[in-house]
Amino acid sequence: MYTLDPQQLTAKDNYKFMSGSVVPRPIAFVTTLSQEEGIVNAAPFSFFNVVSSDPPLLSISIGRKAGVMKDTARNILSGKELVVHICDEAIVSDMNETAAMLEPHESELDRTNLTTVPSTVVAVPGIQEALIRMECTLYQHIPISNDEGEPVSDLILVRIVQYHFSENVYDPTTKYLLMDQLKPVSRLAGNDYAKLGERFTVIRPL
Repeated sequence: MYTLDPQQLTAKDNYKFMSGSVVPRPIAFVTTLSQEEGIVNAAPFSFFNVVSSDPPLLSISIGRKAGVMKDTARNILSGKELVVHICDEAIVSDMNETAAMLEPHESELDRTNLTTVPSTVVAVPGIQEALIRMECTLYQHIPISNDEGEPVSDLILVRIVQYHFSENVYDPTTKYLLMDQLKPVSRLAGNDYAKLGERFTVIRPL
């Protein structure tokens, strides 16, 4: 067993060990709208999870580059709205294209074959090809600073205000989502991703 002190490691090494240990991670494929030019921004984030069901909250952590806030975080803070999509096998290649570093006036969706669809509650459009999309509003912003007091990431809590489920992945009778039809993709470390593998059931103790 190797024992390492994170205080003695670089930020890069901590990222490598954390992203390689906390696996698989769900991917939030997020669209936002720039307030200045109305450009639709799209980007994937794997520091993402469920926070609460009452109210329905999600968390997304968005890293900064040299202290500069990314377009997605800036758009969420200014417009207070976003759409979170669950990435599936059919759109993973297009999703990966949106990870490119572009200028704020450029839309990452122009690099893909994806199309947008109007939302019903928020002004931000969603991605039509995604099997699950959730319209959200900003709930809380928590800036994260390193030990030197430099801002390094933005932890954003968002509230779901509308669900959209494809008829292929939602059973209205049971109100269950169908994982075999959704085929979600998860993030591992580096450039690696994973498909939904073998599933098993463990009954919780009473």
